[in-house]
Amino acid sequence: MTNEQTTQEAGRAHEQPVHTIITGATVLSRTTRPAPNYTALPRTDVAARGTATFLDDHAIGIRGNTIAWVKPSVEVTLAERDAATTLIDGRGHVAIPGLMNSHTHSPMTMFRGSAEDVPTSEWFNAHIWPMEVNLTERDVTLGAQLAVGEMLLAGVTSFADHYFSTDRIAEVVAESGARALLASTFFSSQGEEGIERSAAFAERWNGAADGRITTAMGPHATYTVNDADLEKTAEHARRLGVRTHIHASESPSQTRSSLDRLGVTPIQVLHDTGILETGAIIAHGAGIIEDDLRWLRPWADRVAVASCSKVYLKHAQSGGTPVKTLHDAGITVGVGTDGPASHNTLDVLESVRFLSMVQKNVHSDATWLTSQHALDLATRQSAHAFGLGDSLGALLPGYTADIVLIDTLVPHMQPMHDLAAALVLSVKSSDVRTVLVDGRVVVSGGRLTTIDVASVADELQRRVPALRDTSHGRSIQDYAP
Repeated sequence: MTNEQTTQEAGRAHEQPVHTIITGATVLSRTTRPAPNYTALPRTDVAARGTATFLDDHAIGIRGNTIAWVKPSVEVTLAERDAATTLIDGRGHVAIPGLMNSHTHSPMTMFRGSAEDVPTSEWFNAHIWPMEVNLTERDVTLGAQLAVGEMLLAGVTSFADHYFSTDRIAEVVAESGARALLASTFFSSQGEEGIERSAAFAERWNGAADGRITTAMGPHATYTVNDADLEKTAEHARRLGVRTHIHASESPSQTRSSLDRLGVTPIQVLHDTGILETGAIIAHGAGIIEDDLRWLRPWADRVAVASCSKVYLKHAQSGGTPVKTLHDAGITVGVGTDGPASHNTLDVLESVRFLSMVQKNVHSDATWLTSQHALDLATRQSAHAFGLGDSLGALLPGYTADIVLIDTLVPHMQPMHDLAAALVLSVKSSDVRTVLVDGRVVVSGGRLTTIDVASVADELQRRVPALRDTSHGRSIQDYAP
């Protein structure tokens, strides 16, 4: 196709009427990142503390998979309404950008509740990793279907996944209408095969499902993948033009152990092996120290840390990701849930609430991490973590139409004084009524349109005895960070 033909095609697409219109909603059009060290600035400097722009009684027009316009509902013409094939009444609802889960292991829904009230090392070595020996590809499909259904119902339109049998997860994403950044997990104990499988998956699926699937390299962690294999990982990432999704500095004890054994922190390992340069999502980062900033700052445009605060509380770990240190240094922080075996839900709204309250407690400062800032972390900053900050995380013309409608008339959201605070501190995932991904309705009236979760859960429940049987005495890996 010539450049002229491409231009003509684009022009014709722009001339097409919008096919979906949402009217009467309050629209969270965009958020802004607060200034560094904003708690030290005057309280009157509202912009410095981060903003969330809400537009009352507005309409959103969708053309293809893109937001064509956002304007007052009264400005929607009769001709536009007549031309649209789908009209959604947004009265009594707030429309927000699709929520983004910056770190999870979606098929681990199959292990939800299977390893509770135990220390982290026992959680891995006595429960999860022995049970994962039993996994079949069908288990991964079922676990992913249940997870994607759970996330869509909770307004989570995108998730960054890190797991095994990733082709099965990709198939679920493609069929369900969700969006995902997928990484195929590997350990150095698997030899060259693990790295090559991760790279082949990343190449095979990147851009699939009409662009809803993007990929990353998936080394498990700095303590399970050696430096030589991390260097090979970075080479593959550069060749393929993808990011790397990895666990690193998950806790202060991991950082201390790395310094004692190697003389460097896990973050320096990521720098020295080229991982940071390729762009990375660093899962957890609760052990990141001040000295690590010199390795992170040069790659601030392509590196993000995913924080999963509920998990750190559950496992009696530290105060979690040093969000304030990272924020003040200009490093992106995204909101994650971790896997449902550790977090128990895939609810990003819940994760945002935990993150907000944990951070206030850690710093003994009620003015730190405002509700506006928390919303920015869950939308715009998480979009940057995915490498999609130019197309997701806001409801603006030209952005991809990943949209969530939340009922604000429920009792626990009333009366309404501060909508940003309500979305962080009062909302429940069950308040989500409508979800669109890529301009397509995937949840309507609080019901999924693409996945039969009841039948999935029924089949998965029948698999529980086989999954829990660890009499074989084997494990996929030993947890000894």
